[in-house]
Amino acid sequence: MTFSNILLIDDDDDDQEIFLTAIQQISSSVQYNYYHSAREALSKLALGVSLPEVIFLDLNMPLMTGQEFLFHIKQNQSLSHIPIIIFSTASDSATKELTKDLGAYDFITKPGDFNELIDLLKPLIQ
Repeated sequence: MTFSNILLIDDDDDDQEIFLTAIQQISSSVQYNYYHSAREALSKLALGVSLPEVIFLDLNMPLMTGQEFLFHIKQNQSLSHIPIIIFSTASDSATKELTKDLGAYDFITKPGDFNELIDLLKPLIQ
């Protein structure tokens, strides 16, 4: 499955910039949007305007965690169809299992290397 309309939810500006740069190197036709907080993203998505094809979601954020966001999205019938890929520094099996149980489509541990990020994203982006 490949995606061309992507939403990133991550409170780290540097991670957002690196993610966007990687996407732009993979494809110039991808639509990209981001939110700094899960709470803000949830309220905007609930409006049903310009829904993304996929959401890349950080887990460790203030106010509302990625797990809480994932739970709320999967409870909302108009949003539950959107695949959510966890994109986090977390890598332990318990966290991966929990997000899978909550309905995550996939789990990607944030790599430390830019080229590795491109290699991870390339199969997902058209």
